[in-house]
Amino acid sequence: MANVNPFPALRPVPERAAEVAAVPYDVVSTEEARALAAGNPWSFLHVSRPEIDLPEGTDPHSPEVYRKAVENFEHLSRQCPLTREREPSLYTYRLTMDGHTQIGIAGAFSVDEYDSDRIRKHERTRRDKEDDRTRHMVALRAQTGPVFLTYRDRGEIDELVDGAVGERPLYDFRAQDGVQHTIWRLDQRLSRRVAQEFENVPLLYIADGHHRAASASRAREEFRDRSDRAGGAAEYDFFLGVAFPARQVRILPYNRLVQDLGGRSSDEFLFTLKRRLPVLVDAPATPGRRGEVSMYLGGHWYGLRLSSGDPGAALDVTLLQDSVFAPLLGVRDIRTDKRIEFVGGIRGTSALERAVDEGRSAVAFSLYPVAVDDLMRIADANEIMPPKSTWFEPKLRDGLLIHEI
Repeated sequence: MANVNPFPALRPVPERAAEVAAVPYDVVSTEEARALAAGNPWSFLHVSRPEIDLPEGTDPHSPEVYRKAVENFEHLSRQCPLTREREPSLYTYRLTMDGHTQIGIAGAFSVDEYDSDRIRKHERTRRDKEDDRTRHMVALRAQTGPVFLTYRDRGEIDELVDGAVGERPLYDFRAQDGVQHTIWRLDQRLSRRVAQEFENVPLLYIADGHHRAASASRAREEFRDRSDRAGGAAEYDFFLGVAFPARQVRILPYNRLVQDLGGRSSDEFLFTLKRRLPVLVDAPATPGRRGEVSMYLGGHWYGLRLSSGDPGAALDVTLLQDSVFAPLLGVRDIRTDKRIEFVGGIRGTSALERAVDEGRSAVAFSLYPVAVDDLMRIADANEIMPPKSTWFEPKLRDGLLIHEI
């Protein structure tokens, strides 16, 4: 049983929505965030990455950064302005990119269900990243970016969503990256019906946003310690999320670059690799199926066969680690090894080629994307995916629907 609750969203007025909407805080560096927000005082990056408005070199986790977040949030609320819904509502959020469309339900999801693993995870979180978003949520008393959730499809929910998207949307704009963002606010009757149908969804799964969800749980504990509330649910008992049916979710690969070849020349590395794995010369840059990886080395693409592609087998990222990274490149822990760089599939294989051709990396690996069924299978088994296994695209935007806690 999944609980999704209507909430009174704080949100930009429609004419400012496109200017406010910002990429997730954790997909850009400080420098990239500063460039994206330049000349746009309404960009939510001023709130989610407030160090961009402080002197260069400012520690992004210093107290002054969180104070700046509060200052910028209050300024945005007054001057943009942001408006607060009079009544709690659910929303439908549609993403359209390159002919792909997915429509999810935006609402407030249960922290209790997250803590009890009825909202399932497939990644470990880092304490320092949790610390950052927890401090951000507590300082603002708000969750400003949604957790991306998925669930096994239910036709009854699809029917309700289909009915909702025929109405006039609250927001409908194309972002600079070409993604169309369209949001509808559901009326009270439809919000109740959707919430009732979600009670028949046995489990939810975090696709993207593990640190946001973990931070919401930690923020709740802090607010509970401060509160003298006697019973009843508070807004901090829920976290902001958007839940999409699994069949609509699109996962792109998370590719890898390695700075050196473990002391070998390109020829030596290739010779050693061929003794361990089947290697195809002049392979395509994008592998065609599970169990295959494409490798860019010395100006050429090679194809590596890791497994038969059995859906029940280990993930390609695990097989690559065990058969190439650890034994041949000396990469024992991809979480901590500074020689590895991860490149989201949205950047394409040309980004891999440039890194190697320009000498910034010695070798690149292009992977086949993980399936949503794999994600749910691993989460159901209470197992963890290797770091940087999935890249979800298109991404939700911060600042469009804010959940005050």
